[in-house]
Parts: sequence; C-alpha cells; structure tokens
Amino acid sequence: MTSHNDIPQWKVLPRVGLSHWDVKRVVKGEAMPGRPLNATAASLLGFLHEGPMTGWDLVATAEARIGDFWSLTQSQVYRELAAMAEGGLVEAGERGPRDRQPYTITDAGRAAFAGWVDREPGPETIRFPLLLTILFGRHLPPERLAAFVRRHRAEHTDRLARYERLRDAAGDAAAAGDPYGTATLAFGLAYERAVLAWFDELPPAFRGDGGTG
Repeated sequence: MTSHNDIPQWKVLPRVGLSHWDVKRVVKGEAMPGRPLNATAASLLGFLHEGPMTGWDLVATAEARIGDFWSLTQSQVYRELAAMAEGGLVEAGERGPRDRQPYTITDAGRAAFAGWVDREPGPETIRFPLLLTILFGRHLPPERLAAFVRRHRAEHTDRLARYERLRDAAGDAAAAGDPYGTATLAFGLAYERAVLAWFDELPPAFRGDGGTG
C-alpha cells in the first residue's frame, strides 16, 4: 500500500513448477521435495530481484513496502536469509561496514520465487483487534471503549493521509510505470476510507463525545 517508488517490481519468470526448495538438488536437475517456500522468504527473494541487499536493508525495505499488509520481524528476515543461503536460493557476500553482509539472489532462488508467485494466493485472513474488543464491549465502561475507538480512528486517519501523500508524490507517471504498485496503493486508500466510514457509522456511545472526529 505504498507508492510507485516503494513497491517492488518483481520480475515474474516462466513457471517452473517449483514449490519446494532443496536447491542443491534442483541445480543438478534432481528436484526433490524440500522445505516449502513461505511468503516471508518469497517476499525477500522478490526484493532481491532488484539487486543485492543486506539483512538490514531487507528489514527496512519490507517494513516500508509491505509492513502495512504483511507482518514480519527482523528475526524472521535473518532466519529466512540463513536458511535460503544454506539452501542455495541466495548467496552471501563479503561483510562490509558494521558487519553488514549483502545477499544476492541465485538462479535457483529466481526459480523458487517464480514457482511461489505463480501459485494460488489463497484467502486473506482478517485480524482486527478492535473488532474483537467491540464484540465484547458490553463488558467495558463506555468511556473506555470510546477511548479505544477514538485512538484507532486517529491511527486510520493518519494512515490514510500518509497513503494520500504517497499517491500525490508518485503522480500520474506511477500508474503507467508501475501498475502493480499503484494497484496495491489503491487498495490501501480504499481500505482506509472504508474503515473510516465504518467508524463514522458506529453508535454515538461507542465514539464518545468526540463524535466522528
């Protein structure tokens, strides 16, 4: 849900039917079932299509570009990088300043990513903690529930404003140059507007004296 400059331009390679990555055998043409390529590892491979990155770079890139709709932690990034390096999907370079080590995607990594991105994504999973609280809101003092609602509404207002700034900064050229990133950002804009509309339709008691803000 970011701008043209913030969305990875993944190069989708021809389908190779690779859903697991015992890469040492794949390179030799002896593909055998191995560890499934999970979405976190796949996203790192997607970013590495753009060029070598250190673990720190990948953490920052993932946070900026997919952090609003796909959660991952620093420990996950480094764990996946180590596993993929051992499996041959990425190659670790020499350590540089601050002991940072760049990683480069290999041909096997490109093949694994191509197989992952070509699969059926599956249904989305919604986890909205405020909804769970509202469901059991009768067990809270009204002012406490209203405080939660106001705070969360403010967060969504700020996020919508950030997405609008990204859209405006990208300009019309973004849609032509990166329709994939533009579509992702458009989802973020539509989602935040829908959530804010839902906040505005909550019973006044849920919103407290602040109303719709």
